[in-house]
Amino acid sequence: MTDAAKNGALLEVRDLNAYYGKSHILHGVTFDVREGEIVSLLGRNGVGRSTTIKAIMGDVPPQGSIRFRGQEIAGKKPHEIAHLGLGYVPENRDIFPGLTVRENLYLGQKNAKKAGRWSIQDMYDIFPRLAERADAPGGVLSGGEQQMLTMCRSLMGDPDLIMVDEPTEGLSPMMVEHVGKLLVRIAERGVAILLVEQKLTIALKISQRLYVMGHGHMVFEGTPAQLQADAAIRKEWLEV
Repeated sequence: MTDAAKNGALLEVRDLNAYYGKSHILHGVTFDVREGEIVSLLGRNGVGRSTTIKAIMGDVPPQGSIRFRGQEIAGKKPHEIAHLGLGYVPENRDIFPGLTVRENLYLGQKNAKKAGRWSIQDMYDIFPRLAERADAPGGVLSGGEQQMLTMCRSLMGDPDLIMVDEPTEGLSPMMVEHVGKLLVRIAERGVAILLVEQKLTIALKISQRLYVMGHGHMVFEGTPAQLQADAAIRKEWLEV
């Protein structure tokens, strides 16, 4: 067992490198996510945050070690990784537009015969708008509603850790608030969250720990209070 696993780490990433063709995107990325924890991965566009999640999920070939519950998953196929208990909510709100909201949610179930910690009714209780639109095609939902549907569909797979890529991008302030509350409720059910986010406000509000990326590697790790106190890091790596 690794030291991180002894400390309750659910996900352990060590010396992760990734490439797009000949372009070296990730340079030795190392971090942990613990049980039931919300961890935010911050940084400007293009520094490798989304690539980090894609490499963990197997969508981009990883080089290095990625351990989930102590098991090495680097090199496994995305569907194999998902079945181990890793959920992934991509930035592009990857719903099925021709299927109803209810059908989209059922498609997220990993095992239709075995009840997980989330039910369809849970999804409706958390976000009543989905209940109102249950029989509507996913394609007619607003951007914010589609984002909530994508997150809820991932939860139907009963993950132990869910990775969420830019969930508040392009949303109204009210929908951003909804997303933040949903993430907190997910964590309260014991699901760990790795959140890729540009909005510093929501990350500081809901995270236990934060990492900041710059040019494909980590430049900061700490608590929200520590990041708020570090004006130099914020100015160099986060502020526009």
